[in-house]
Amino acid sequence: MLKNTILRAVLLATAISLIPASIAAPITTTALGHNSTTEYIDVPYMPYANPKAPKGGTLSLDARGTFNAANKWMTTGVAMVGTDYLYDTLMTGSLNEAFTMYPQLADKVTYDPDDTSWIIYHVNPAARFWDGSSVTSHDVKATYDAILNKGPMYIRSYLGDIKDIEIIDKQRVKFVFKSDDNKEILLTVGQFPIFAKSSIDKDFEKITLTPLMGSGPYKLGRVDAGRAVSYVRDPNYWGRDLMVNRGRYNFDRIKFVYYQSDEIAFEGFKSGQYRFRPENKASNWATGYNFPAVKAGLIKKETISSENPVPMQGLVMNMRRPIFQDIRVRQALTAAYDFEWMNKTLFHGQYERLQSFFHGSELAATGTPSAAEMQVLKPLLSKLEPLQRQAVLDEWQLPVSDGNGFNRKALLKARQLLLDAGFYYDDMKLYQPNGKPAQIEILMTGETMGRVLLPYIRNLKRLGFDASLRQVDGPQYYERVRRFDYDMVVDVFAQSLSPGAEQVGFWGSAAADEAGNHNTAGIKNPAIDGVIKKLGDAKSRDEIILYTHVLDRLLRAGHYLVPLYGKSSTNVAYWNQYRHTEKLPTNAIGIDYWWVDKEAEALVNQYLKQ
Repeated sequence: MLKNTILRAVLLATAISLIPASIAAPITTTALGHNSTTEYIDVPYMPYANPKAPKGGTLSLDARGTFNAANKWMTTGVAMVGTDYLYDTLMTGSLNEAFTMYPQLADKVTYDPDDTSWIIYHVNPAARFWDGSSVTSHDVKATYDAILNKGPMYIRSYLGDIKDIEIIDKQRVKFVFKSDDNKEILLTVGQFPIFAKSSIDKDFEKITLTPLMGSGPYKLGRVDAGRAVSYVRDPNYWGRDLMVNRGRYNFDRIKFVYYQSDEIAFEGFKSGQYRFRPENKASNWATGYNFPAVKAGLIKKETISSENPVPMQGLVMNMRRPIFQDIRVRQALTAAYDFEWMNKTLFHGQYERLQSFFHGSELAATGTPSAAEMQVLKPLLSKLEPLQRQAVLDEWQLPVSDGNGFNRKALLKARQLLLDAGFYYDDMKLYQPNGKPAQIEILMTGETMGRVLLPYIRNLKRLGFDASLRQVDGPQYYERVRRFDYDMVVDVFAQSLSPGAEQVGFWGSAAADEAGNHNTAGIKNPAIDGVIKKLGDAKSRDEIILYTHVLDRLLRAGHYLVPLYGKSSTNVAYWNQYRHTEKLPTNAIGIDYWWVDKEAEALVNQYLKQ
C-alpha cells in the first residue's frame, strides 16, 4: 500500500502525458495537471490562503448594465454577476500554477495515461446541495447534458470532444471522449458548476431570478432587480474544510451594485456604496483619488502584479463584411489608431500597447521565429497570403506615432494601403473597389469606451471613411454581438497560462459560423486551425509554449483586430477594511482569499455615518 502511495505521488508531480508507458495503468489520484505541476497535492491549504482568517463582513463590488436572470449557462436572458459563488465544480484550479486541478465536489479521479479517451470523476460522498440532499453522478450527468444541448454555443464548442457521459454508480461518473488526442479535456470537464438534476429538469431554460439548486459556499441573498444582488455565506456549506477552501470564502456577504456608467460607479465608490474597486480608468488612478476619505487614510490603493497574459482588448473587424476582406484594409485600420497620443493624453502614460495576444507572459512571441517555430511554420506558409506570410516571419511591431495627435505618417501609409487595395477617392470621400461608400459603424454599449473610440473615428474620417459610433443598450448590444451583426466592436480575449481547446471558439473556422460563439472577427484560416489543433494535442509545457508562439504570430499577422491597450498588473482601490496574505497568488488577485478586519470596518462605517 505504501509503495502504491509513493508511486502515485511521483506520477502526480509530472504532466499526464509524461508518464512512461512501461508503468502506465489506470490511476486513481486526487490532483491533475495538464503539462503543469501538482505542487500542492499534500499541503493543508493553499500558500496564498490564511487558514486563520476571520469570517464576517461584506465584500461589495460594482457591476455594469442590468440583469434579468440567475442562470448564465442558457442562451437567453442577461445573467446577474456573481452566480459562480452559488456552485461547486468537480475540481478547482490553483492560482499559482498553469493548469492544475484539486478536489472540490470530486475527491478523486481515475484515468489511464495511455488511453486518455475517458476519465472517471468520483463525487465526494459528503457533498451536499443547499437543501441537504446528496450530490450524485446523476446531477453531474444532467448538468453536462443540459449545457451540451441547451448551453451557449461557445461552451458547446469548448466541450465538443465529449462523446458520452456514463453513470457507473451513485458516486462515479465517466466522461468518454471522441478520441484520446485532447489531453486537457480530462481537466476541462472538472471546471463547470454542477446543478441539482431536479432543478435542471424544471428550470434550466427559464428566465428567472431564482437560481438553479447548487452546493456552493454562498446562497442567493437579496435581489434588487436590475440594481443590486447579494450572496450570503452558507454556514452549513459542506466543503468548508476542503484543502482548497481553507482560508477561503471569508465574507459573510458578497454584494454587487449595478451602475450604467463608470463615472457614476466611481462616485458610488467614493460614497461607500461599494468598497472594493478594480480601477481600470487611468485618469482616475492618476488624479481621481484625492477625495476626503483618501485624505483621511480610509482608502488604500494597490498595484497587484500577475504572470497571466494581459487580456487582448481590441477593435474587432468583422470578416463577414466584404469591406474587411482585404488584409491591406485591415492594416490601414490598424495604422489609423494612435496609441501614443491616447496614452499620453487620456491615460496618463499608464498603459502598454498590446503587442501580443498573450502579452506580458512567456506565451508571447518575441523577435523573429525560432528554429522550432520555423519547423511548425514552414508547412503553413503556402496557405497564407503574401502580406501575412511576411509578417509572420518578421519581428512584430505595431505602428508607433510621435504622440502629437496628428498621426500624419501612419495615416499617409494607411491611405496608400487603401489605394493599393483598390479603394478610391471622389469628392474627398472614400469608396470601395465595388463603388460603394467606405462606411464603418463601431458598435458599443455603455459610455466607457466612447472617449477612446471617438478620436479613432476622427482618424478614420480623415482617411475618407464614413465612420460612426453606434451606442445601444445592453440587451440589444449582446444580441447583435451574438448574431455577429456589426462592422467593428470592442472585444476582450482573456487567456490563461495553459491555452488549449478554448482557442477553437476564439479563432476556429467552424466557430465563425456559429451564432453565440466567441470568434467575433469571423476568422477562417486553415493555418490557424492547424496550429490550434496542435496546441490542443500538446504533450508538454514546451509544446504549449511553442504552438502558442506560432498561433500568436499568425493572429497578429492577419490584422484581424486593432490592438488597443492593457496593463501587466491590476490596480485596485478599496476602503481600508480588507486584508490579504503578504504573498498573493501569481496569476490572480485571489479576492476569495481576502477577509475583513472588523475593527477597521467599524472605523469605515463610523466615517460613512458622518
